[in-house]
Amino acid sequence: MAFDSAQLSNHLNIKTMNTLKNKVNLIGRLGAQPEVVTFDSGKTLARFNLATNENYKDKKGEWVESTQWHTINTWGKTAERVKQHLTKGQEIILEGKLVHQTYETAAGEKRYATIIEATEFLVISEKKEVINK
Repeated sequence: MAFDSAQLSNHLNIKTMNTLKNKVNLIGRLGAQPEVVTFDSGKTLARFNLATNENYKDKKGEWVESTQWHTINTWGKTAERVKQHLTKGQEIILEGKLVHQTYETAAGEKRYATIIEATEFLVISEKKEVINK
């Protein structure tokens, strides 16, 4: 019995990956204590920066460490969990989506920012301890 791809998908009950079109997963460390704000409407926002590191060899064969900083926003119950559980230096895994924002400065200049709106996180290690030699 031969199946075309649609029939095979239906036959195996495979869901389409529509929810994966804008999905971000990161592992990194908090660069500072999260800022948490509760608005008059009752909505809660938690914002923090996350550092991710990548190690690779350059053209000379020397190891290079590259750090990227990401702005993370969380809302509602997730923001409350951030307030309760996250502190500077912790290593976490997070899942969310990319959000592009446009805003205007006081001088009237248009600015753009890309943030990650996190929907879930998991603490994988406490603050990295500094060892004095």
